[in-house]
Amino acid sequence: MPSPSTSLRTSLSLLQRQIVESPLDRKLFLSGPAGCGKTTVAVERMRHLLAQGVPGEEILLLTPQRSLQEPYLDLLYSPERSAGGEVTPATFGGLARRMCDLFWSLAAEAAGFAHPDQPPVFLTLETAQYYMAHLVRPLLDAGYFESVTIDRNRLYSQIIDNLNKAAVIGFPHTEIGARLDAAYFGDPAQRRVYADAQDCANRFRQYCLDHNLLDFSLQFEIFTNILWEHNIVRDYLMRTYRHLIYDNVEEDVPRAHDILREWLPSFDSALLIYDESAGFRYFLGADVHTGWALRELCDEHVRLQESFVMSESVAGLSDSLAKAILPNFESDVNSQGVSDSLEIVSRHFYPELLDAVVDEIEQLVSAPGIPPSEIVILAPYLSDALRFSITNRLDARKIPWRSHRPSRSLRDEPASHALITLAALAHPHWGIHPPKFDVAYALMQSIDGLDLVRAQLLTEIVYRQRDLRLSAFDEIKQEVQDRITFSVGNRYSILRDWLLAYRESDPLSLDHFFRKLFGEVLSQPGFGYHRNFDSVRVAASLVESVKKFRQSLEATFNETLTADPLPNLGREYIQMLQDGVIASSYVEAWQSEEKDAVLVAPAHTFLMMNRPVTVQFWLDVGSSGWYERLSQPLTHPYVLARGWKTGTQWTDADDVQYGKEALARLVSGLLHRCRERVYVCLSELGESGFEQRGELLRAFQKVLSMSGFKET
Repeated sequence: MPSPSTSLRTSLSLLQRQIVESPLDRKLFLSGPAGCGKTTVAVERMRHLLAQGVPGEEILLLTPQRSLQEPYLDLLYSPERSAGGEVTPATFGGLARRMCDLFWSLAAEAAGFAHPDQPPVFLTLETAQYYMAHLVRPLLDAGYFESVTIDRNRLYSQIIDNLNKAAVIGFPHTEIGARLDAAYFGDPAQRRVYADAQDCANRFRQYCLDHNLLDFSLQFEIFTNILWEHNIVRDYLMRTYRHLIYDNVEEDVPRAHDILREWLPSFDSALLIYDESAGFRYFLGADVHTGWALRELCDEHVRLQESFVMSESVAGLSDSLAKAILPNFESDVNSQGVSDSLEIVSRHFYPELLDAVVDEIEQLVSAPGIPPSEIVILAPYLSDALRFSITNRLDARKIPWRSHRPSRSLRDEPASHALITLAALAHPHWGIHPPKFDVAYALMQSIDGLDLVRAQLLTEIVYRQRDLRLSAFDEIKQEVQDRITFSVGNRYSILRDWLLAYRESDPLSLDHFFRKLFGEVLSQPGFGYHRNFDSVRVAASLVESVKKFRQSLEATFNETLTADPLPNLGREYIQMLQDGVIASSYVEAWQSEEKDAVLVAPAHTFLMMNRPVTVQFWLDVGSSGWYERLSQPLTHPYVLARGWKTGTQWTDADDVQYGKEALARLVSGLLHRCRERVYVCLSELGESGFEQRGELLRAFQKVLSMSGFKET
C-alpha cells in the first residue's frame, strides 16, 4: 500500500513535481493565487529535501505568522518522517528574539541598555501594554490625549503599534509623530495628539532601555540594525541555515525583506512563495511590493495558475465581484455564470436572518451532507452579541462549532472570565470581590448542566460578596435543592470544597493555580471544561499569558534593577485584564481539538488561517466594516508604510481608494478559499437595527443584475 506522501506526489501536476524535485542549488520564486497548490508544493519540497539527506537543522522555514506553519508542522511531526535533525520553523520576529537572546552581550551596550551585564526581559503584547499603562496613566490624568475618546487599552495598543511600525518599516521611532502630523488634514487640535503619542513612545522606549525590557519593536530593531551588521551573527546564521522555504512572503514586513535580500545569496537553495492579490496583514506593516521585488534575486520565477479549490462558478463570481468593486482589479479568471455558486439569504429582522442561516447549515450537515468543518460563518466584525447569537443557535441544533477572534481580550472570553472569578474567590487577600452575576456566570461555565437561571438562584443563596463567603449546598432549603438538582449541587460542593481547601494552603503563582484548578476539578467529568474544547483552548492561552506576565515582572522587579517592592502578581494580572488589555497571539488560539466544527470568525481571521472550505456564509454584507479602516486616531497603517511619500497629506479620496482596494483583495481572498458556494446573508435592518447600504452590497447588486440567483 503506497504511503500518503507517495499518493500526494503522484497527484501533483508536472510543474509542481518539477518545483519539488528542483536541484538543491536552485532558488525559486513561486507565485500564484490562493488555492493553486503553492503551500502543498512547499511542504513536498521540504519532504524532498529531507529525503535527499539534507540535515533538518540546515533548513529554515519562515512565515510571517506562526499559524501559517501548521501544514509544515504536520509533516515534521508525522510518524512517517525519519529520525534526524529538526527543521527550524520561525517568523522574522521570532528569529530576532532568538538572536537577541543568543547574542545579548553584543547588543546590550550598543543598544543603550542601562544594565548590559543583566539578562534581557522579553515582553509579550500583553506585558508591553502593562508597562505602557504604567507610564501613560499618570499622563492621561495630566491632560494627555484630551481630544481622544477611545478605551485606554486601545490607546496603549496604538502607541505600541506605532513603535512596531517604525521597527518593521525601518525608520527611527522618534519620527512617528512627525510622519503622522505631516499627513494629517483636518482639525489642528488633532496635531497635539500626535505629539502626545510621540512623547509616550519615547518614554516607553527609554523605560525599556532602563530596565532591560525588550518589546517586539526593540527586539526587531536590535536584530536588524545592530546584530545583523555584526559579522559574527551574520556568519552564524549563514553557516547554520543552508536551505530556505519562505511562505507567504507578501504578508511580511519590509525590513524582513531587506534582510533577506542580503541573506538570500548565501543559501544553497530557496523556495519563496508569494500569494497574488493578498497582503491582508497591511495593517501590521506587511508590504507586497518589497516582497514581490525578491523575485529578482531568484534563479527562476515560476507561476501556478490553476485553482484546486474554486469551482468554475466560484471563480466567475470572484472575478465579477472584484471587478464590480474595483474595475481595474487584476484577475486572470474568465467570468462564468455565478448562479450555481451564490445564494441569497434575506430576512427583514436580524434575528430572523440568523435563524435562517442556522436552518440552512442544519440542512447542509444532514446526511449525506457537508462536514461541519467545511462550513464557515464570516462577518467583518464578530461582536460578543453576534457570536453568542450564532453559537447559541448552533448549540440548540447540536451542530459543533468553534470560534476565534485574535484581538479579543482574554477578559471577554467566558472560559477565562470564569477562571479569573474563581481565582478571586480563592484569594481573599487580593481584595477583589466579584459581583454576584460574575460568580453565577463562573458557576454556569464550570458546572456541566447548570443554566444561568439556576446559577443565579444558587449564587443568591450561597455567595456573600462582602466577605467572599461560599455556603454549603446542604444549608439550602430542600425545595430549592430540588429545583437546582442534587447532581449540580454535588458538583458545586466539590468545587467549593476545593476552593476552601486552597484558601488554607500556601498560595501558588496564578498560572500554577489555574493548572491545579483545571487539572483537579474543571477538566473532570461533570464539569464545564471536560468536553468543551473551545474553553480548553482559551484556558491554555490564559495560562500561557499569566506565565509570561509573571516571568516578565519577576525579572523586572529583581533587586538589581529596581528597589520597588514586587507587587502581588496575581492581583496585578487580573487588574490588567480588567483594563481590557488586548491579548497576544497564541498558537493554541488558532488551533482547535474540535476539528470537525463550523468556524465562526471575522473574515480577516479566516484568511490568515489559509485553509479552504466548501461553503461560506457572509453576514452583514451591507456593513461598511468590510472595507472601512478601524478608527485609530493615534496611528495610520498607510501613512506609516514604506510606500507612502513622507509629507503627502491623507485625504478622503485616499480613504475611498484604499478602502476599495482592500475590499477587492478581501473578497478575492475569501472566494479563492471557497470550493462550491457562498451564502450572502442580509437583512433590511442590520445587527444594530439600521439600514445598510455598503460597498460590498452594491457590488453584489451589480453582479446579480447580470446573473440569475436563488433566494432562500
